[in-house]
Amino acid sequence: MTVPHPRYRRALVIPVGMAMATSLAFLPGVTASAAPAPAPVTADTTSLSYVVNVRPGSDTEQVRKAIAKAGGTIVMSYHQIGVIVVHSANADFARTIRKVRGVQSAGSTRTAPLPAQSTTDVGTPKVLTAGDLADVDAVEGQDPLQPLQWDLPAIKADKAHEKSLGSDKVTVAVIDTGVDDTHPDIAPNFDREASVNCVTGKPDTTDGAWRPGAAESPHGTHVAGEIAAAKNGVGMTGVAPGVKVSGIKVSTPAGFFYTEAVVCGFVWAAEHGVDVTNNSYYTDPWYFNCKNDPDQKALVEAITRASKYAERKGAVNVAAAGNENYDLAADEITDPVSPNDSTPTERVIDPSECYDIPTQLPGMVTVAATGAKGLKSSFSNHGLGVIDIAAPGGDSTAYQTPAPPATSGLILGTLPGGRWGYMAGTSMASPHVAGVAALIKSTHPYAPPALVKALLYAEADGTACTDPYDIDGDGKVDAVCEGPKNYNGFYGWGTADALDAVTR
Repeated sequence: MTVPHPRYRRALVIPVGMAMATSLAFLPGVTASAAPAPAPVTADTTSLSYVVNVRPGSDTEQVRKAIAKAGGTIVMSYHQIGVIVVHSANADFARTIRKVRGVQSAGSTRTAPLPAQSTTDVGTPKVLTAGDLADVDAVEGQDPLQPLQWDLPAIKADKAHEKSLGSDKVTVAVIDTGVDDTHPDIAPNFDREASVNCVTGKPDTTDGAWRPGAAESPHGTHVAGEIAAAKNGVGMTGVAPGVKVSGIKVSTPAGFFYTEAVVCGFVWAAEHGVDVTNNSYYTDPWYFNCKNDPDQKALVEAITRASKYAERKGAVNVAAAGNENYDLAADEITDPVSPNDSTPTERVIDPSECYDIPTQLPGMVTVAATGAKGLKSSFSNHGLGVIDIAAPGGDSTAYQTPAPPATSGLILGTLPGGRWGYMAGTSMASPHVAGVAALIKSTHPYAPPALVKALLYAEADGTACTDPYDIDGDGKVDAVCEGPKNYNGFYGWGTADALDAVTR
């Protein structure tokens, strides 16, 4: 089934009795708050943003002069990977610059002009009320809200914490909508030096620039708490509550994740000692970027270079698989939402030629979501050879009901303004895997990314295909799983195992 969805696709609402929806979980009458953030950067209302890809280290004077002659202004040049971020009001800029000697590819990163986006109401998570907080009875050794976290025992994180909480020498970067580092569950583990605002494609290190604004999405803050909420007697517990977490803000106030920002995010992570990146988004404006389109080809190339650079510098890159119940190994998929920043046109694409980025990029750990019963979440994308591993991302309580005392089939996380609440999506599955990868890195501090990934897959618990997969019980098959128990299209190598991460 294909439905419209938020730009930061990876988190969604799962109302009782519904398999999919188009926004975040709501609690009527509750408004999210966040720490203050700097005002967004404005730009020429007629300009578009471009990436110009050259051979790394060869952004020569000739190329720079050609960019200026074509009506372009260089915003940032990432010499390390040969990606130049440019603004231009010249509608023919990309076509002109592609003809320049030394330019390998170039393309517009968006289809609408550059001014600061207006905030879009995407709803709020299901926030825990004071009554909800008072009703939770934690046992000795648990943080107050841990009984609501069915997802921790689902990957044996509760048992892992008896052995290790992870090392504070390990940092996980949340490349997302921003992180509220003032939250009491995040502040103890926050890595300021590895945090930044990359929204314009150029790093902004102003204090607090990595935080979401009051009207912006809480998505990144929720993800950060899932990974590394401190075990400090307050609120909830993260998968790796002893590691550091940083915020790399890459989304506009309206929730768009554009290529120049994502490139900046990966390069920043690469050069600031980050061990794991979490990527719970797709890069706008194209859900799938096709190699036969010169603009989209350039976007794939730019982010591929940036993510590979981060991995070469020591980072394991983890990405959410998406929430449309797509088979990413299918011969074709209908994409009705691209480009999502202007006028979408329905198109049929071949996912082996048109990529969801960063999800389908080489080297990514691609994560599918499971619910409280350990089955593929009703919304989770899948596909043999695409999905690497699975982890809890939540599902409708009507489909997968958790064991008491947990009451919600969604995933608990931190929210801006010192609050906690539920969200669901492969957005929530990816940080579980990022947390387990951080535990592996803590156990094996000198392990390069290839070894961390190999251990992540080898230690996963093989999870057999769900066959037939009729998650809503209506007698119709909702998705088809292919492959054996230890490697299939629903669960990849299996379900992430945090206990093995600290003991093997």
